[in-house]
Amino acid sequence: MRHVTVLRSMGLFVLAALAEIGGAWLVWQGVREHRGLLFAGAGVVALGAYGFVATLQPDPNFGRILAAYGGVFVVGSLIWAMVVDRFRPDRYDLAGALLCLAGVAVIMYAPRGA
Repeated sequence: MRHVTVLRSMGLFVLAALAEIGGAWLVWQGVREHRGLLFAGAGVVALGAYGFVATLQPDPNFGRILAAYGGVFVVGSLIWAMVVDRFRPDRYDLAGALLCLAGVAVIMYAPRGA
C-alpha cells in the first residue's frame, strides 16, 4: 500500500470514529440526558454518515475494514471521553489502546502478496 493510500485510510478511520462516537454521544445526550429529539436525531444522522465513510476505505474487504475499525473505535472512545467527559484513562486503558492500534496496523497495513 502506498503512503498516500495509508494516510487517506487513516484519515477515513478518524472521520469514521468522529461520526460514530459523536453520533452515539448525541443519541446518549438526547435520550439519557433528556436533551431532546434534536440531539438524538442528529446522532442518528451522524451514525448513518459513519456507515458511508467506511465504504470509502481502499481495501475491498468489509470484514477487514470493520475489524480494524474496532481498534480505532477503542482509541477514539478513550480520546472522546478525555476531551468531552474529562475522563482520565489509567495505564491499562492506555496499554489496551496501544495494543488495539497495533492490531489495526497489522490488519490494515501489513504487506500482502497479490
